[in-house]
Amino acid sequence: MSKTALTLAIIGALDWGCIGLFRFDFIAAIFGGQTATISRVIYTIVGLAGIWCIMLLFRDREEEVTAEHHE
Repeated sequence: MSKTALTLAIIGALDWGCIGLFRFDFIAAIFGGQTATISRVIYTIVGLAGIWCIMLLFRDREEEVTAEHHE
């Protein structure tokens, strides 16, 4: 699940990079515009993947703290 979320977050970041640099929304171009239902679903899934990746940051810290207590 974490690798999938990270992959989706990277895709979202690349799309934002294209928007910022070239004013080209890759997802919208493929799926029929920003307001198309499928585009909105993809944007939502990528957003949820980003939230999951935030949790990964805290999970790594918790594992490090737990490892330090066991030493």
